[in-house]
Amino acid sequence: MRKAIAFLLAATSLPLAGQWLDYRDPRTPRTRDGQPNLTAPAPRLNGKPDLTGLWQAERTPDSEFARVLGDGYSTLQVDTRDITKNVASVFWGMKPDEEPLRPEAASILKHRLQNQLERPITQCLPGGIPLAMLIFTFKMIQSPQEIVMLPESGDPPRQIYTDGRSLPKDPEPTRWGTQLASGRVIRWWSKQQASTTGRGSTHSATRSESMRITERYHRRDFGHMDLEITFDDPKYYTRPFTIKTGVKLIPDSDILEYVCAENEKDRVHLGK
Repeated sequence: MRKAIAFLLAATSLPLAGQWLDYRDPRTPRTRDGQPNLTAPAPRLNGKPDLTGLWQAERTPDSEFARVLGDGYSTLQVDTRDITKNVASVFWGMKPDEEPLRPEAASILKHRLQNQLERPITQCLPGGIPLAMLIFTFKMIQSPQEIVMLPESGDPPRQIYTDGRSLPKDPEPTRWGTQLASGRVIRWWSKQQASTTGRGSTHSATRSESMRITERYHRRDFGHMDLEITFDDPKYYTRPFTIKTGVKLIPDSDILEYVCAENEKDRVHLGK
């Protein structure tokens, strides 16, 4: 992995957010002293794990950013408490010659590196998967027929159907496309070509219309969940690849609204 990362992508678009709400949710199991019991058994809905809750991807320790980025760590222009390592790179931990980029994708990433203002998130457009789930929080609401996901990043809500329908032969021309879930697995397909996540000044990963994304959730207990996201895009990548992260429940709180363009003052400086 290259050492020098300026990380302007995240710095231009991510606010410093915090969850300060304090509503004592009666559905939350508690210890004797009244604190949320995050190791209690996971809730279930119709016999299946219920993913409902306010979640946040586990933050990467500053020591790991420093270990991998080396001297480049000092150039980060964003609070690392608001991001995870896979916001910096979907290829975190890979050597440059191990990254499964095809030449066409490498050309797009080089162009975005040289043209900061063309990056979707810099224009206050949706960041997509996995970015929407690796910064701030996201809320999941599960019902028997669908799961609704509300990202705090400002991305549109996700509607994930669990009613047994199949992916269409021709994907929908929307940013989220068609999203289906079976058990703990979510699959989705869309015609939109949008950014999936960034790698500072080195990478800003993209996807083509052939991309298939599969998310796997495992709620280990009330307050902890494992998340795997697999990307399969034969047009832009030489092989499928997967990122993994832990996700923690934020109890007694709720999602906060975020408007990307409100009081935004950074983009005017990117071309200088």
